[in-house]
Amino acid sequence: MNSSYFFAQETNTYKKTQEAEQRKLENDFKNTSAKNHKALDTKITELKSKLKEIELKKKNLVKSEDNLKSTTNKIEKLQATNQKLENKITTTSISEEETQKMRIKTKENEVTIQKLKLTQITQQKDLEKVMSTL
Repeated sequence: MNSSYFFAQETNTYKKTQEAEQRKLENDFKNTSAKNHKALDTKITELKSKLKEIELKKKNLVKSEDNLKSTTNKIEKLQATNQKLENKITTTSISEEETQKMRIKTKENEVTIQKLKLTQITQQKDLEKVMSTL
């Protein structure tokens, strides 16, 4: 009976040791899992921030491109209008007063075109600046 008692005690000690090791492994797993989740959450937050930044840059790029296109279209329209006025002045016989009005309108358009070209240069620089941040 003495040996049975010793064997039972040894088995009981072995079980306690196994349970302690199992608890230690579970705690280690929980700690490692918590660290990994925290690291992943941090990385997700960082990536979301970068995504917002990229979306903002993309939005700025599209806006800059649209502004530049719009200004270019305005310049082209004013130049076409001036060409039509010049053709009308040279090809039709109209009163001196009408000719003067058309020439004034042409000059006003030229001034507007020059202003738009300056705006276009500024917009081109802005576009290059936005593109360099990408």
